[in-house]
Amino acid sequence: MESQQTAKIAISQVLKDYYFKGIYEGDTSLLIEVYHPGTLLFGDVKGEPYAKTLAAYLAGVAQRQSPRDSGKPFKGDILAIKVVQSIALAEVKVKMYEFNYHEFLSFHKIEGKWLIVNKMIADVKP
Repeated sequence: MESQQTAKIAISQVLKDYYFKGIYEGDTSLLIEVYHPGTLLFGDVKGEPYAKTLAAYLAGVAQRQSPRDSGKPFKGDILAIKVVQSIALAEVKVKMYEFNYHEFLSFHKIEGKWLIVNKMIADVKP
């Protein structure tokens, strides 16, 4: 069994190399690598309820101008990662466009890969 520290390092790499990079570049091929196909996304954006399937989320990413191409600030920060055996929770912040997202990403290690299985977001004041 993987140690907690090894798992945290692996999840950090997934977040940096796939999640943040995929969002910043608008690269859905990177994002597909980190999401389980059944992932659901919930939260609130600008005070409105937010609920999407992974397919709807990825379609939105593919159709919008990427943060990289917009020239607007983008920043992804890992606040915390908690691991219990094959499950984990990452708390992250993502600054993009006019949004400041506080996110909780649930991970599960499936077939040797840490995958996001649920994403919850809140658009918060900076």
